[in-house]
Amino acid sequence: MSFGQGGPQWGSGGSGSQQPQWSNQSPDWAALAEASETRNRRRRWLLVGGGALATIAVGTAVAVAVVSADGNEQASNRPASELPASADIPSDTTGPGPSFEETSAPPPLDPKDFISDVKKDTAPLAPDTFFPGTQLTMGETVYKKGAIASTKTCASAAQGTLGAVLTKNDCTRLMRVTYEKDGVAVTVGVAVFDTEAKALRAKTDADDKSVVESLSGEGVAVFCRSAICRSTTNSYGRYAYFTVAGFTNGKDVTQKDAAVFTTGDDLAEFTFRQIRRRGEAQASEAANQ
Repeated sequence: MSFGQGGPQWGSGGSGSQQPQWSNQSPDWAALAEASETRNRRRRWLLVGGGALATIAVGTAVAVAVVSADGNEQASNRPASELPASADIPSDTTGPGPSFEETSAPPPLDPKDFISDVKKDTAPLAPDTFFPGTQLTMGETVYKKGAIASTKTCASAAQGTLGAVLTKNDCTRLMRVTYEKDGVAVTVGVAVFDTEAKALRAKTDADDKSVVESLSGEGVAVFCRSAICRSTTNSYGRYAYFTVAGFTNGKDVTQKDAAVFTTGDDLAEFTFRQIRRRGEAQASEAANQ
């Protein structure tokens, strides 16, 4: 058996037909040493190469970790002192949110409150406040404005039993204005009291002989001083208001004279609206303060 290349060499006589013949040749020690050195060098290069590859792999992993950290505010590069303490991090975010007390807007102010008592009804008071301009339009009808007057001696501008009614209930002022259209005239009288209760009593105390005195002038002839005229009485807040309507030619009013009734009703409705608007204006101003 030789220690050269190849394996054992057997004879050609078949298996077991002949005993092997051993060679007397000595081993080549120099060749064996060179082969061993070659194998050792190869192993060292493999070890070195493997280490380099391992180093590259570790470097790649570190780079990936840094890139990942950069996408998350670079938390891995921040010193421990800058990181939030455990006490600053909420432990439970599934609880209910903050609660707030229910609030409600205050109720709107009642305009009537401001025209029911002299202590609240403090807006300027004058005939022109209630009856501005030179004419009045109600629907398609236009009334020309005539004379206007105001007195603190309420009974002096009243007829029949109205003077006594106004005095009894402490009327503080009586304002009048006249409107006219096509020979039909109407005078509106607004009596002012300190309280709603006094105005309501004046309305209740008035009878069919309680009539405001008609106001002529400014192009309107004297009317309803001796002739039969139509009158009305009402109140709202601390105001009582009266109308007297008739013909400027002195003719008596009858149930068939629809124009007279319409004129009186239009001016009574307009007066009520003006009193109510006075209350609305003061309520609005108080709400905005």
